[in-house]
Amino acid sequence: MHQLTRSIQVEIHMRQVSLATYLSTLKDFKEKEIHNIIIDTNSEKITILLKKILQQKMNEYKYHYLFTSFDLETFDLEDFKYNYVNITSFRLVNRGDVVVKDILKDLTYYTQNIHNHNNAVLNLNKIGMIESESALMFDSMYIFAIGLQTLDQSHTIFISNLTCEDEIPWNGGLSLINYINSVEWKGLTGPIQFKEGERVQFKLDLVKLKQHSIVKVGEWTPNGHLNITEPTMFFDSGSINVTLVVITILETPYVMMHYEKNFTGNERFYGFCVDILETISHEVGFDYILDLVPDRKYGAKDANTGEWNGMVSQLMKNKADLAVGSMTITYARESVIDFTKPFMNLGISILFKVPATEPTRLFSFMNPLAIEIWLYVIIAYFLVSICIYIVGRLSPTEWRCIHPCNLDHITVGNQFCLSDSFWFTIETLMQQSPDIFPRAIATRIISSIWGFFSIIIVASYTANLAAFLTTERMINPIENADDLASQTEISYGSLDSGSTMTFFRDSMIETYKKMWRNMDNKKPSVFTTTYEDGIKRVNQGNYAFLMESTMLDYIIQRDCNLTQIGGLLDTKGYGIATPKGSPWRDKISLAILELQEKGEIQILYDKWWKNSDETCTRKSNSQSSKVNSLGLESIGGVFVVLLAGIFVAETLIWKWAK
Repeated sequence: MHQLTRSIQVEIHMRQVSLATYLSTLKDFKEKEIHNIIIDTNSEKITILLKKILQQKMNEYKYHYLFTSFDLETFDLEDFKYNYVNITSFRLVNRGDVVVKDILKDLTYYTQNIHNHNNAVLNLNKIGMIESESALMFDSMYIFAIGLQTLDQSHTIFISNLTCEDEIPWNGGLSLINYINSVEWKGLTGPIQFKEGERVQFKLDLVKLKQHSIVKVGEWTPNGHLNITEPTMFFDSGSINVTLVVITILETPYVMMHYEKNFTGNERFYGFCVDILETISHEVGFDYILDLVPDRKYGAKDANTGEWNGMVSQLMKNKADLAVGSMTITYARESVIDFTKPFMNLGISILFKVPATEPTRLFSFMNPLAIEIWLYVIIAYFLVSICIYIVGRLSPTEWRCIHPCNLDHITVGNQFCLSDSFWFTIETLMQQSPDIFPRAIATRIISSIWGFFSIIIVASYTANLAAFLTTERMINPIENADDLASQTEISYGSLDSGSTMTFFRDSMIETYKKMWRNMDNKKPSVFTTTYEDGIKRVNQGNYAFLMESTMLDYIIQRDCNLTQIGGLLDTKGYGIATPKGSPWRDKISLAILELQEKGEIQILYDKWWKNSDETCTRKSNSQSSKVNSLGLESIGGVFVVLLAGIFVAETLIWKWAK
């Protein structure tokens, strides 16, 4: 059989660096995507190097640093603990060992006494913590003292003056070395035993940085070499196995909840934001535990105490890794927590009950002109008719012979008698050709002005008639935010401790400042604890709810009794919130941008907003602008006028016939 061998090629980059070249070397590693770095330097320079790593933002899970120093626990790794960065090192002093604890306790007590009485300070790194070099020196001096004490018990030690010029060996040196080699003792650096002048039976702990602490993951011994005791602590950076704590708040359709007993854990939640979180978790590579925020609030800063509540407070206290929901990105929140790129853009709008439709009346054809216009037209009709009659009687030109061929009975008459004057005026108004025509200059001027007046009135009536008869007229008491601010009959409010409330509270626009004063001083309170309460108050009438446009769009598509008033009052976005400095913000932001470019977020939006099974049938604005068929209720009055005219004419005929 042929033995199969596999050769592995590893590319190694070596750099000899100094304090001046730390930053440039890290930049080079970052550009070349070198993620596994072994650092061999003294403890004094490691602190500076860690700061440079933070400046380059190379403190995330895909980087793995192996330090040759034995003093990893003595460094300030607070900025690295929560970023899942891989930092590995060896440890010589195990502070958890009972013997080590006792020795460090004695050293601490001795250090305090020296400091209090002699104004001297023993060079310890921290209380209860000692560097490996000091620990080795302590163990060396202790072993030397034991060997010297043993030598003194068996031999008389003579000490003579020594000089560097004369090479005169000390007679007790060989015996002292033999006694030291025979010492067996457990010190700060572990069991101490020598064989042929070399230390044996010691070990190094392999330690790794984990969230909140440094843990032991293996050990190295001279005989057994490296033994990994916690292999699960080492994972592939491409398939990170991290479980994040995610808090949310119930808000339809962003996050909703199953209350049945057969749903447990993350399965209890569903909705638009839950789908986005699930997609992002697969893209970025993390598991999560989803739960509700305890106080059921998004997060707002108390103006008196300065304390934050809601999901913002949970993130600030590091009780959660992410906050997902319809959470608005604001300046105040961004100053205490971090947000990803927005996955949805929106603004504040006004939710109001659909105004009542103006009832259709029998004489709706008269609506194009106001009642007072109709009265003025009738008055003008009578005045013009009487003026024509008077001017016609006074003007000689309007007098003529009634029977010019009968010379024996010459009769002179005026063509503008009272009835003819009224008939002439009405014929002109109806744009009909009259039987008589004015002859005098005065009557012609009056007739011309009346004709011009009739053209304007008829044209205006005709132009407005179609709009009044073919479209529904709604009685809407408010059209925008200015209308709300300038009246007191309709109450208005927003969600308590939400971004909408904060927007009005902090706004410098006079209209919004006026609205905030009205809302803040209104009793009982106009603020609601949930969106459902606000929608309920709107449906009850005489109340406008200020809310974010995406939620408003979802509501009005399912409740045709509600509508949006005016446009957007501002523009903003929803984002996923993280604690300050979280390494997950940039990764999630990139995932959101990718989902937006692929159109997956729009697909999810259509899924939850435009589900045809839930939306109601609403007449759109484009439909209402089209010409609709007229019913009898719209133009029935025309038939009434026609019948009334026929009845009057028939009555006059019967009277004349008799």
